[in-house]
Amino acid sequence: MNVYDFDKTIFPKDSSAAFCSYCLRHVSRIVIQPVMPKLLEFFRYMHAGKQADASQMKEQIFAFLGSLPDPYGMVSDFWEENFSLIQPWYLAQARSDDVIISASPDFLVRSAAEKLGVSLIATPMDPFSGRILGRNCHDTEKVRRFREEFPDFEIDDFYSDSLCDTPLASIADRAFLVKGDIFTPWPLERRKCV
Repeated sequence: MNVYDFDKTIFPKDSSAAFCSYCLRHVSRIVIQPVMPKLLEFFRYMHAGKQADASQMKEQIFAFLGSLPDPYGMVSDFWEENFSLIQPWYLAQARSDDVIISASPDFLVRSAAEKLGVSLIATPMDPFSGRILGRNCHDTEKVRRFREEFPDFEIDDFYSDSLCDTPLASIADRAFLVKGDIFTPWPLERRKCV
């Protein structure tokens, strides 16, 4: 079984940022009105020296979902426009038992995983409110979720663009750091993740 990170690994962009940008272009009034005050409040909080975790940040950014008339329709339209960006190297080696593990919202990445015909583990998020329904699927949480969903399987090859995925890389037989279409063996040192 091979496991892949999604954003900036098999999809060349951050899918969350790309989706927010897509929504901004197509329904700007709906997106800007609820998000801007919350983002400004969030940045004031951070500027005051307080720490915010990735879950808080994601919920602030995705707060606009409650204003979309059809979040699933927007996701479908987004992938209609962006699915062709999936990395050719991935398509050339894709297997039906592949697993994508992503910190991005599950409602967003699920359509791409289904089109690819692979399993998905991602951050559970309510597509109508932007609320995370559980834990952000990041860092050691990726390992916990993988073990929970696939307790009897080992990872042959793991691919990611981020050293934050070192916990998952450490349980794979082989791990590769990805930059575009260049793979290098996973470095031994671990860097701090944010």
